[in-house]
Amino acid sequence: MEYSSGYIGGSVLQRLLDHPKSDTFEITALVRNADKATLLNTVGVNTAVASLSDLDKLTELAAASDIIIHTADADDQNAAKAILRGLKARYDQTGKVPIYIHTSGTGVLTDNAAGLHDTDVVYADTDPEQIESLSDTAAHRLVDREVVAADKEGYVRTYIVLPSTIYGIATGKLFDLGISHAHSIQLPVAIKASLDRGQGGVIGEGKNIWPNVEVHEQAELYQIILDAALSDPNTPHGRDGYYFGASDEYRLYDLAKAYSQVLYDLGKGKSPEPTSFTAEEAQKYFGGVWLGSNSRCKAERGKALGWKPTKTTKDFFNSVRADVEAIIAQK
Repeated sequence: MEYSSGYIGGSVLQRLLDHPKSDTFEITALVRNADKATLLNTVGVNTAVASLSDLDKLTELAAASDIIIHTADADDQNAAKAILRGLKARYDQTGKVPIYIHTSGTGVLTDNAAGLHDTDVVYADTDPEQIESLSDTAAHRLVDREVVAADKEGYVRTYIVLPSTIYGIATGKLFDLGISHAHSIQLPVAIKASLDRGQGGVIGEGKNIWPNVEVHEQAELYQIILDAALSDPNTPHGRDGYYFGASDEYRLYDLAKAYSQVLYDLGKGKSPEPTSFTAEEAQKYFGGVWLGSNSRCKAERGKALGWKPTKTTKDFFNSVRADVEAIIAQK
């Protein structure tokens, strides 16, 4: 089962459809929209029309699956529990340990810098003690702990993927058909806020640092983890099964400078220099100052499996104009 209509989910599903062994897969995608379900059927994907709040349905579908790739809400603890109940039932029924690839995010690593400073704290996905030191109040943390605890019980092997700032316009048949969203969330949120205020903005002074990863390279990491998990049950999982999706890092001011320049060039911003969002604007557009946090990491486990991302922050910044132009066109 795979959750497919989103930016990450669609990219991963496209990767599965293009997989050399795709003819051996039987994929069921969970979607909320019946029209999208019909379109998915045309490309050989089975579908279940439901939402993450349909807990009994999630459990039922998971109980019929050998592999779950969950790419939807990283903070929906009830949905995660429902999926894990189904996977336990699968194990009890078959005696085989199913695979659960869960999507979290490097938001779990964030601090309260509010854009005023960077940090020397860099998390490594090969350091479980460091990850376990994260507070339960951190974003995604409670669900991540639930997933790891299930692995410890032995009825499922779990792998947690933590994408960072994902960028780029996703491509493939699923996006051409309008089934999946081709654009990211984090960057467009900042661009839309800047468009609304008529000037490129940044939280605080934008001194904070985040990692980034290109969307197709992020999808490749999921495939590499899946292939490794299928071929070798000793592939790090559970407590050792965190996989950061990050290929480079950037300072938020520099990103804001990039989209502020584009907005200015297109007559949508007063200056090519970003200005600080006021406290009221930060609350209005982002629900707080999380975009001013630091989130730094080293993606060591994925690379040990053979993941070789090549895109850099330069590629990220070069992609900004396409996002700005697409958002303006939508408006």
